[in-house]
Amino acid sequence: MAEFKTNVYRIFDKEKLPYTPHTYEHGDGPVDGATISALLGIPASHVFKTLVTQGNDRNFYVFDVPVDRELDLKKAAKAVGVKSVEMIHVADINKVTGYVRGGCSPVGMKKKYKTVFDISAKELETMLVSAGRIGWQIEAKPDDLAKISGATFADIVM
Repeated sequence: MAEFKTNVYRIFDKEKLPYTPHTYEHGDGPVDGATISALLGIPASHVFKTLVTQGNDRNFYVFDVPVDRELDLKKAAKAVGVKSVEMIHVADINKVTGYVRGGCSPVGMKKKYKTVFDISAKELETMLVSAGRIGWQIEAKPDDLAKISGATFADIVM
């Protein structure tokens, strides 16, 4: 592991919370979650993707779901108490979060957004999310990730 640390790792260090950093080789573009799962040898149900939406109230909401599952927009909207949510355009990810597509983490975004992890995370000892950079993941306890990102847990997948 290189000495380089992302902001996500620094936030965990500052809070003195345990984590395991993971890196994987990648090309120039984003890598899908199934590929990350295979490259790291970790079940897809333990690797979560961070999805950013905008509600009908114009606020942004963040959802983390296993990479082998899809976000249910109706359940997601209900989980954050709005009528509807829709995915933001890929071009807006950096402007909204400070991260790039494929490197978006629920930890350390430019602003604190209401964040929800799929309830399946509660059953896991540890889960992986992006560490804020393509090719970098952080493995931590779901409750620690929720504490740092201010997330709640709900059934949000199809």
